[in-house]
Amino acid sequence: MLSYRHAFHAGNHADVLKHFVEVQLLRYLTLKDKPFWYIDTHAGAGCYALDSGYAAQNAEYESGIARLWQQDDLPAALAGYLALVKNLNPDGQMKLYPGSPLVAAELLREQDRMRLFELHPTDSELLEQNFSGYGAQVLTQRADGFGALKALLPPPPRRALVLMDPPYEEKQDYQRVVTALGEGLKRFANGIYAVWYPQLQRAESRQLPERLKQLPVKSWLHVALTVQHESEDGFGMHGSGMFVLNPPWTLHGELQEVMPYLVRLLGQDAGAGFTLEQQAA
Repeated sequence: MLSYRHAFHAGNHADVLKHFVEVQLLRYLTLKDKPFWYIDTHAGAGCYALDSGYAAQNAEYESGIARLWQQDDLPAALAGYLALVKNLNPDGQMKLYPGSPLVAAELLREQDRMRLFELHPTDSELLEQNFSGYGAQVLTQRADGFGALKALLPPPPRRALVLMDPPYEEKQDYQRVVTALGEGLKRFANGIYAVWYPQLQRAESRQLPERLKQLPVKSWLHVALTVQHESEDGFGMHGSGMFVLNPPWTLHGELQEVMPYLVRLLGQDAGAGFTLEQQAA
């Protein structure tokens, strides 16, 4: 299926969690001078307009990034993420929201590289246009990122962040995530792998974190932000999570500080809360 367009959901509560975690992972990698690769298996279009088009239809950003925009009491790590988004909106108006590739591009150094995959024909074309000025540092490809990942691992510098956030429109995506991670770990056991997933009332969504805990890694971290009670009709997303294999040791502490704040700011009813658990090496 190629009906999913992330533009409808740009800047929502799930994006806030996903991109906050992504920023922390990338900043950790930049602490060393040695280069790294950023690999995005489902890159989307790269950047989204919030004041027009798809994002304006549902305006999901109003219950996400918009709630952070004017806050002056953000925890330091969360303020760093917001500053990155505001850098793309120099007039101070909330008009553009970066997808995961553009978040990464803001933190990339000259020696680092990005490899971006997107299968949707329209989004793939937009992705190529958005990164046309980056030269060889950024390569985009219209392809299934799950399959394309195999040829990239291990990356030449032996340091990388791999982000997986498929649309999960098909329940097979849950199995594809587990399979791709298992194969990736065989080729590149020390890489940082980050998986985003939606909190839904379907069995595959509920089971995914437990399945990821069974992968052959010494350390992992699981964080989830629930913004509301599950709906009575069983439909809709009530939150989302990030599961990180080989996480930086600093990430747990950063999330301990930030997650209660996000629950207070982004929670929509009494069902709001968070999960934070880890297995340390």
